[in-house]
Amino acid sequence: MIRLKCSIDDINRYQTGILPENAEKIDTPKSIEEMMKKALPIAVVMCVVLVLTMFIKTHISHRVVISPIAFLAGFIIGFALLIMHEWLHAVVYPKKANITIGKINGKMTFVALVSYPLKRSRFIVMCLLPFVLGIVPLAIFIVNSAEKIVLNGLMFGMSCMGMVSPFPDVYNVITVLMKADKKDSIMFYKDDIYKIS
Repeated sequence: MIRLKCSIDDINRYQTGILPENAEKIDTPKSIEEMMKKALPIAVVMCVVLVLTMFIKTHISHRVVISPIAFLAGFIIGFALLIMHEWLHAVVYPKKANITIGKINGKMTFVALVSYPLKRSRFIVMCLLPFVLGIVPLAIFIVNSAEKIVLNGLMFGMSCMGMVSPFPDVYNVITVLMKADKKDSIMFYKDDIYKIS
């Protein structure tokens, strides 16, 4: 069941499912801020991919390929779609899982909070599914005519937000791939990630 909440002040309140006895805590950063710092290189890589894409399209076209105003509008649309980003995380869980989607109080961070075990492969899909919000507009930007600068600007702005915003999710995937086996289930519990063999 998915619930929307405007303001979330305590993650632990919403991520306290039933932790199995054989659950083993995976070593992760102790706070969201620390995790964001460690995951920052992933965001840098995504930004480099976007800049290279823009450079290549501009170089091949020999012209400006986006409208700056449309780019800004696309970026704002991409920001508004952060709720959809969290919903895409949520839809991977079964209906019986309790999921709360909202904004962390005092921060511009949206979250989908759930404490329910998923098989490692399904957990990875859950983490990476929001990339569609970046990949689809980026693909449209790439194949679209260079002369359609308004549509290009909208798509590139949306892709910037959609490609960069999942960088903490990619960090979680890398952590799980390194520290959990294929047969393990993965579960968020409070601020931590657990593997269940």
